[in-house]
Amino acid sequence: MLGSRYARVALFLAAVVAVQLLAHAAEKPFFLTQLTMAAYYTLVAAGLSLLMGYAGQISLGHAAFFAIGGYASGYLTTVDLTARREGPLVAVLARLHVLVPHADLYGGEALSFHPWAAFAVAVVLTLAVAWLIGVPVLKLKGHYLAMATLGFGTIVYSILLASESLGAADGLGSVPPFPLLPGISVGGGRAARVANYYVAWGLVALALLVLSSLVESRVGRALRAIHGAEDAAASMGVDVARYKLKTFVLSAVLAAVGGSFLTHFNAGIGPAEAGVMKSVRYVAIVAVGGMGSLWGTVATSAVLTFLSLRGYFGTLDDAVFGAVLIAVMLFSPDGVLRFDPRGALRTARDRLRGSGVAG
Repeated sequence: MLGSRYARVALFLAAVVAVQLLAHAAEKPFFLTQLTMAAYYTLVAAGLSLLMGYAGQISLGHAAFFAIGGYASGYLTTVDLTARREGPLVAVLARLHVLVPHADLYGGEALSFHPWAAFAVAVVLTLAVAWLIGVPVLKLKGHYLAMATLGFGTIVYSILLASESLGAADGLGSVPPFPLLPGISVGGGRAARVANYYVAWGLVALALLVLSSLVESRVGRALRAIHGAEDAAASMGVDVARYKLKTFVLSAVLAAVGGSFLTHFNAGIGPAEAGVMKSVRYVAIVAVGGMGSLWGTVATSAVLTFLSLRGYFGTLDDAVFGAVLIAVMLFSPDGVLRFDPRGALRTARDRLRGSGVAG
């Protein structure tokens, strides 16, 4: 099991390198920018795959966690605390280099959170929100749980859209990049495009390693038992509420990490990232990739997100995505990586007959 897990991650990283080399050979460096953005969205899908495919809990609010991570990190690195420099808390944070001076839009000096300090605060904030939301919401099941998480996502979207301090409909801008190495930063411009690409997909590889380790551990067996039958799992001594809550929080934190990194990469974020259709799209990606397949979800998310970001389908993007979803549910309901050509037509025919459509 251990060797297989690391072998899959190694093959995944080899594929990442191969794609970068192909983009360079084809003189299409812009592809790397799109693929980098796709990686950060894939982090959300990977966490949601664990929650839905193994714990059996559906969430239509994960776009909200993505936005919370991005907005929290972006706001803290752009808010100016110069006027409060003499305050005891601000003074302590400045001495600890949590707050750092930087040039503002008008050439003056502003005092804001260091990007990595802001990132840490964003992750902790998302963890706390997910915990507070998860405790009452995860007591619900099925479509009741889906509607509750949908309501949470709608609330977050409305707050972001109405908050002037967060840019309202325009969102946040001028967000500084994450400093990595001298001369290299996440979102640091064209020269750092390749470095950004490897950072993004390195995060996805790390997430896959952690999630696959969980799936193959005792925790994974407990989650599968909960997915199969909660009452039976509880009767066997599985702490159902604790496992569901921790899985929910972990998936939310992964979404926040993706949101924070994408915000610093793009130098901004808008309220559309918390939109309901974003959450629906993440759920659909997990369904297309296969409910219990982390690798299928990552592959599906990478391809479909890249095509959407490239704008290949224009205004028909959602229609094409819907057609893909319908086709997969008909011909390969277990996900694209488990497609069986011989049984696909038979499965579709049986379903049509059962619905009374076919003779």
